[in-house]
Amino acid sequence: MPDPMNIRRVVTGHDSSGKAVVLYDGTPPVSMASGADNGFAILWKSDTTPVDNSGSEDAGNADNLPIPPVANGNICRIVEFIPVAGHDTSGEQDFLKSRGATVPDDPRDPGMHKTDSVDYAFVLSGEIDMLLDDSEVHLTAGDVVIQRGTYHAWVNRGTEPCRIAFVLIGADPAP
Repeated sequence: MPDPMNIRRVVTGHDSSGKAVVLYDGTPPVSMASGADNGFAILWKSDTTPVDNSGSEDAGNADNLPIPPVANGNICRIVEFIPVAGHDTSGEQDFLKSRGATVPDDPRDPGMHKTDSVDYAFVLSGEIDMLLDDSEVHLTAGDVVIQRGTYHAWVNRGTEPCRIAFVLIGADPAP
């Protein structure tokens, strides 16, 4: 599995007198692998908008976190997609379903899914292909995708891992 834990996450907050302080500085508390051995790290989440910035609880420490956020929530994560050559992706549909994503009946790719969210995806390193229903887009480091509740899959056909930062915000379902 890739090592998404070599990410430094710095979370600020307030001390008892209201002074700005660092609450957490280190690796994210939760990381795991999906059915295709892609790794991901949870950076932060909230189940409400507006977000409550009081307290000191680590909102990145969440087990069994779904792929989409709740209706008025958000999730920030980094995903590292390993190259597909030589890897078994047969468990990807089950993983996506188990984490709350909607998968098509006859997927174009095992990773095809959609969520009731708007997703801001920032390609940090590597390259990847974003598959849509009938088309695909090749993306490289520095590219940004705004995914608006459409079926899509991420396929790394290269030879190096591709790392993407995602911010998902709960949205009304697409038609």
